[in-house]
Amino acid sequence: MTLTDHTSGTLQDAAVAPPGLPSPGRAVRRAPVNTRTAVPVLDVTIPVFNEERDLEECLRRLHGHLRDTFPHSFRITVADNASTDGTLKIAERLAREFPEVAVVHLDEKGRGNALRKVWLASPSPVLAYMDVDLSTDLAALPPLLAPLISGHSDLAIGTRLTRNSRVVRGPKREFISRSYNLMLHSLMAARFSDAQCGFKAIRADVGQQILPYTVDNSWFFDTELLVLAERCGLRVHEVPVDWVDDPDSSVDVVRTALADVRGMARLTRDLVYGRIPVPELRAALARGPLPASSRAGEQTRGSSLFGQLVRFAAIGAASTLAYLLIFLFCRGFMDPQLANFLALLVTAVANTGANRRFTFGIQGGNPVRHHFEGLIVFGIGLVLTSGALALVHRTTTPDRWMEVLTVVAANLAATAVRFLLFRLWVFRGAGTNKTTHATTSTETGAP
Repeated sequence: MTLTDHTSGTLQDAAVAPPGLPSPGRAVRRAPVNTRTAVPVLDVTIPVFNEERDLEECLRRLHGHLRDTFPHSFRITVADNASTDGTLKIAERLAREFPEVAVVHLDEKGRGNALRKVWLASPSPVLAYMDVDLSTDLAALPPLLAPLISGHSDLAIGTRLTRNSRVVRGPKREFISRSYNLMLHSLMAARFSDAQCGFKAIRADVGQQILPYTVDNSWFFDTELLVLAERCGLRVHEVPVDWVDDPDSSVDVVRTALADVRGMARLTRDLVYGRIPVPELRAALARGPLPASSRAGEQTRGSSLFGQLVRFAAIGAASTLAYLLIFLFCRGFMDPQLANFLALLVTAVANTGANRRFTFGIQGGNPVRHHFEGLIVFGIGLVLTSGALALVHRTTTPDRWMEVLTVVAANLAATAVRFLLFRLWVFRGAGTNKTTHATTSTETGAP
């Protein structure tokens, strides 16, 4: 990789730092960024591949916005990922016009590869990136960067999936995005609301420590970085954005979603088998706990049996409604046993994740083990409901609503068994876990 330095007119090698553990020691907060440094305070990376049509408009618009609204020095780095059209020439021409624009050319494709290499080589204390189509309104940039500069937060992300976000995009992308983030919450205990919005920033001091442990070179890089940041106890700040879908985007949404699912499986293995030294990184990077006197209420809140029952009942009601909708939908084109199996499987995964987080207050630990044991509990519920369906079909010829009443009654029995098994087996010792992991939700600032 070569970095074109348009201030000196020379080429520099941009070395990627090897993984290394930081020195242990926690701070309650980060120091504010020194905004009087000789290097640009902010480095915004624009990863591009064959974007000759949109690049010039993007750079002129972004440069004008930063020049007029950002109060500190900045640089815009165009990371050209092996483009075969005129993208690189356009970037180099604009870099000659604007001294704040730099160009990096890489021979390998991939957004993750570009961001990792450019960020690790950048001297700026605050690093950001956005997509070349500028789908996100740039008015969200100041609230994205402010908590990083002040030291309040370690990462900042734009989110399209909160009530205050305003988004224009098709139903297919909306469904895939929300489904993917639901999987992240349920299977990986993630708390950030939007993994793939192309509008993120990170403090370079923490980025230098965790970026070398990311390995994905494509779209899953964002998710990998965020999951790792949360596991290491970093604070993630979320900014609701106004976002308009680019109808001419070249991203294959379905293929990208499937690659993300494979990435989740690979990252889970890496975390389970210790490829990433999370305990050491957390010990060195996580913000220190608040004084114990101010946390006493948080440590004991909701740990009573009554509180758990109330939350379990609320989640159970939502799960039952979702189960019925899925069962009725699937029953229209498949036999009742298969419809029951699919409806139970989908709701069981979501139910386990929701109870893990809200009923028993576990936010860290090993979500893979909990979901595995939750699937065993799901098997018990499947036996009860399938047996009830088989019994009613053997004794009579039920109509659709008789089937529904049968599975609802069986599910009520399965729910009671599920609560007992969750409390006594799957999430045993939840009160201790809540105290142990309570710092995470406070530290990340996640909703």
